[in-house]
Amino acid sequence: MAPISSRRSGHSRRAQYSLFTGYALAVLGALIGAALLVVSLWNPGAFSGLRSAAADTVKPGGSAGAETRAATSGVLDTIAAYWRAGSQNEGLRREVELARIRLAEAEALEQENRELKTLLGLKQGETQTIAVARLIGSSATSGRRFAYLDAGASSGVAPGMPVRSAQGVIGRVLETGNSSARVMLLTDSESVLPVKRAGDDLVAFAEGRGDGKLRIRLLNLGINPLKKGDFFVTSGAGGYFRPGIAAAILEEVTPDGGVAHVVADPAAATAVMVEQIWVAQTVEAARSPQEEAFAPEAEDE
Repeated sequence: MAPISSRRSGHSRRAQYSLFTGYALAVLGALIGAALLVVSLWNPGAFSGLRSAAADTVKPGGSAGAETRAATSGVLDTIAAYWRAGSQNEGLRREVELARIRLAEAEALEQENRELKTLLGLKQGETQTIAVARLIGSSATSGRRFAYLDAGASSGVAPGMPVRSAQGVIGRVLETGNSSARVMLLTDSESVLPVKRAGDDLVAFAEGRGDGKLRIRLLNLGINPLKKGDFFVTSGAGGYFRPGIAAAILEEVTPDGGVAHVVADPAAATAVMVEQIWVAQTVEAARSPQEEAFAPEAEDE
């Protein structure tokens, strides 16, 4: 006997009815579709109500889908922005750091210009200026304090000449080369500078301690009249430095004087000035008229 699936529909009345019904529904659907097509072409607005009703029916689903798409898009944008924020922040940090460096360089240049203008004003004063130079190095030995100038004998620099910055005393030239010189700083353990207290001319010696500080030693022992904060300037005694140059500020009182720090820090000085020795100027100014009268004759001889 043949399988049931291979039997023809004629052997089952129920199958025949089902097949006929399918054909009839297909023909009916085609006729209805053709009728609707003709009506829509003849009167396009006839089904506007149906379209509106269908749109209203699917509106909730469409709104939910739109919200889902918006939420998904927002989440994706947030994730993308989070990943981009890291690189953007790094770039901003680099820009801020670069701006900070440029600002520091501008401030340093402004400070250097102020110091150079001050030195220019000092250079135009009474004291003869030999050279304006830079400190290009310093000694590493703890007991001795030296610095090195980028000017030497070719610029007129000679041993013994005082060196100062816009703030005050730096030291004096110890040795010279052709284009460089070694300077003994005021804080060197072998440095002794005659000073006086500004205001009442109390004389003392400022001796270097080799540790960046100065020991103020009074000439007259007895009751110590010094006070913390006293300001000391060069007295002009002993030569080298002309009087009135800022030297030290007292920060500690001792039985025989005190401990002070220098006014002009060599490490912070961008430019310094080498001056003529003060004694030479004093001797020159003190020449008598008789010496002036005999000077030409001596030169002629």
